[in-house]
Order: sequence, then C-alpha cells, then structure tokens
Amino acid sequence: MGKMKIGKRLALGFAVIMLLSIVITAIGIWRLQVVSDVTRAMVEQSARKERLISSWYGSLRAGIVRTIAISRSADPTLKTYFIDEAKASTNNSTRLQKEIGELLSSEEEKALFQNIGERRKVYLASHYHILDLKSAGNIEEGNRILDQEFVPLAKSYQDSMLKLLELEQRDIDKTTQQIDDIAASSRRLLLILEGVALLLGCFCAWYLTVGITRPINIALGISRRVADGDLTTQISDVDGKGGKRGDEVGQLLSSLNDMNGSLRNIVSNVRTGTQTIAIASSEISTGNHDLSARTEQQASALEETASAMEELISTVRQNSDNADTASQLASAASGIAVEGGEVVGRVVATMTAINGSSRKIVDIISVIDGIAFQTNILALNAAVEAARAGEQGRGFAVVASEVRSLAQRSATAAKEIKLLIDDSVKKVGDGSILVEQAGATMERVVDSVRKVAEIVGEISLASREQSSGIEQVNDAISQMDEMTQQNAALVEQAAAAASSMQTQAAALAQLVSVFSLDHASRLPSVLPHYAAARLA
Repeated sequence: MGKMKIGKRLALGFAVIMLLSIVITAIGIWRLQVVSDVTRAMVEQSARKERLISSWYGSLRAGIVRTIAISRSADPTLKTYFIDEAKASTNNSTRLQKEIGELLSSEEEKALFQNIGERRKVYLASHYHILDLKSAGNIEEGNRILDQEFVPLAKSYQDSMLKLLELEQRDIDKTTQQIDDIAASSRRLLLILEGVALLLGCFCAWYLTVGITRPINIALGISRRVADGDLTTQISDVDGKGGKRGDEVGQLLSSLNDMNGSLRNIVSNVRTGTQTIAIASSEISTGNHDLSARTEQQASALEETASAMEELISTVRQNSDNADTASQLASAASGIAVEGGEVVGRVVATMTAINGSSRKIVDIISVIDGIAFQTNILALNAAVEAARAGEQGRGFAVVASEVRSLAQRSATAAKEIKLLIDDSVKKVGDGSILVEQAGATMERVVDSVRKVAEIVGEISLASREQSSGIEQVNDAISQMDEMTQQNAALVEQAAAAASSMQTQAAALAQLVSVFSLDHASRLPSVLPHYAAARLA
C-alpha cells in the first residue's frame, strides 16, 4: 500500500465501500424477492385454497340447512322453492371441489380432500334420498333418515371440511411465519452487513487518514524545523515495512530530503566561503596596511631624493658657471702667453701675472675637484635610491651612472689641470732665474694654456650634460612621486574595500549562523590554498 498513489488508495477505499453498498443492496433486493415470492405463493396457493374451501364450506352449510328445512317442513312447495338453489349450490360445490383438487400439493391435503370427496358422495346420496322421500310424501321416513343418517353424515362432512380449512389456515400461518422469519433474518443480515460496511468504512477512513496525515505531519514538522534553521534532520521515505514509499507522500518526503541536503550544502558552502572571505579580507587588510606604510616610506624617500636632486642641480649649475669662468681665464692666459712671447722684456711682469693667474686656476681646479667629488657622492646616492625604487628607478639608475662617470672624468681632468698648474707655477719661478729659457718656457706655457682651455671646455660641456641629465632625473623622480601618491590613494581604497568586505563577511556569517548543521557539515574540511598558505 505504501507504493500505491493516494488517488488510487482513495479510489480503492471508495470502491470497497461502494461494493459493500452494492452487496447490501443486492442482498436486500434478493431477500425482498424471497418475501415477495413466498407472499405470492401464499396468496396464489394457500390463501386461494382457504378462500375456496371457505366458500365450499359455506355452500355446504347452506345445503344442510335447506335439506333440513325441506325435510322438516310440511309444506310440499318448499322443495320446489329450494330446488334451484340446491342445484346451483351443488354445482358450485362441484366446481369448487375441482378447483381445490387442482391446487392441492401435499399428501395430507390430498388425503383429507379424498376423504371429503367420499363423504360428499355419501352426503349427496342421503340428501337426494331425503328429497325423494319428501316427494313421495313419506315424511316420517325422511325425518328418520335425516336424523339417523343425514345429520351425522353432514356433521362428518363438515368436520372433514373444517379439518381441511384448518390445515390450509395452518399453512397460511406457517407461510406468514416464514415471511416474518425471512423478514427478520433479512433485517439481521442487512444490519450485520451494515455493521461490517460501517466498520470497514471506518477502518478504510482511519487507514487512509493515518497513511496520508501521518507523513504529512512529519513533513510539516520537518518544514518547521527547516524554517527554524535546523538542517540536521535526516528525512526517510521508507514505510513501516521497510519498503520505499512510492506514493505522493513518499515523493514529498524524498523532495524534502533533497531540499534539506541542498540547503545543508549551500549553508556549509556559504559558511566556508564566509570564513575564507574573512581570512582573505583580513590578510588583504594587513597587506594593504603594510603596503601603505612602505608606500609612505617610498614617498618620503622620493621627497628626500627630489630635494637632493635640487641641490645637485644647483651645484652642477655652479660648476658649469665656474667652468665658463675657467675657460675665459684660460683664454686670457693664452693671450698673455702670446704677448709674452712677443715682448720678452715684459717676461718678469708677465710671469708674475701668470703666477697669480696660476694660483687662481689652482683654486678653481680645487673647486672643480670638490664639485666633482660632491657630484660623485650625489650620483652614488642617486644610484642607491634608484636601486631602492626597483623597476621604477631603473632609468634613474642609468642617469645616475652617467652622472657618476662624468663626475669621475671631471675629477680626473681637475687633477690633471692641477698637476699642469703646479708645473706652470714651478716653471714661472724658475723663469725668474732662467730668463734665457723664457721663450721655450712661454711656448710650453702656451701649449699648457691651450690644453687647459680644451680641458675647461670639456668640463663646461660635461657640466651642461650633467645639468641636462639631472633635470631628467628630477623629472623622473617627480613622476615617481606622483605615481607613489596615486598608489597610496589606491592602497587606502583597497584597505577600505577589504574592511568593507570583512564587515560584510561577518554579517553574512551572522545570518548563516541561524542554521544548525551536523558535525560533518559544520566546519570546512579544507581551507582554500591561498588562505592555508597565509596561515602557515
């Protein structure tokens, strides 16, 4: 029954009740037909026989009375008066006797009827004998025969008729009792069948009601527990005999079990997801804070680098101006040396001037050497800062390397110039003593001054190149500073987004916490790879 559909079960229950109703109706009709048949048989047989016998008995009594009256009366016309009635009564009795004889069925009836027929013959013979004596005028003999023969015969005839009439009345009473018994048994049978139908109907109603309402109540209880957040219930669609239910209720319980399992999986996955999101958002927030701190440090370092580059630009510009001044002085020294070659007489004064100019050049070269040293230090610092900047400072590192190279070249040139100037000063001192060698010395001075002019020109060109490169480095640092500021803003936005995501994950976890899961579904078995790696 557990595999039968509810509609089929209801149809089967109503079919059983309708079948019982049909059976009860058929039995009632059958019993009524039996009563009708018995009643019809009684009316058509016993009652008719009783009616015919009663009519025959009445005719008999009337004939006896007429015979006695004719025999006792002294009036001779009385016979004539009653003769027609007597003949009609005799004919009627003969007819009734014939009809009754055709209706008799039992042996007792036939025996009594035969006895009545014999007694009737004797009775009629005595009756006609009396009438003949009356017609002959032998009244006394007729009265004697009447008293001694006819009356006993008539009484015997009547008694036989009464016995047959009583027999028929007993048959009628017996048939009536049979009808009453059939009616009573029919009533009992119908009451029993009605009781059986009522009990079977109550059982079917109870069985169908329990078979439908019990699992539905179970489903309602499960639905209420699911609505309250309890997902730990295992729903079974197995009936009481261990078989799987195949009706709509079994399908409902199976669907509820599938829904409960799906909700368990969803809630478990949501809990796992919220924990993963919480861990990831926490890690993202921590990383963003660290990145924000490093970005601030990088911005501060870039600001310091920009300030140092401004100082380096100022120094390089000053170096370029000094190089121009040195170039002008070298040109002037070259002119003086040419004039000294033309005017030997003014050698001493010119040498003195050259000595003074040489000392100035020494001072200038010292300044250039210091500038080159500072440039080298600044270029080294710029290279260090570029290394810290990583990929973004690669161009800056190239420029710093070029600046360092130029600074080294400037230092080398300054050292060479210093050596030349020292040699020039020594020669000027010696020129005061060795005037004879003034011409040769002046030629060397002219050559040295020419070289100084060339070197100073190179220094001036290198200074301009340094200034251009440093300006490019400064522009790159400005761009890096701008990008660092943008990165800092993005990091703050990412930190705010991570904090919002962490808040939403906590809210989602709070919402999902209303559901109760079994131990197997309560905690995730494996954390996501990146979260596990971060926790490790």
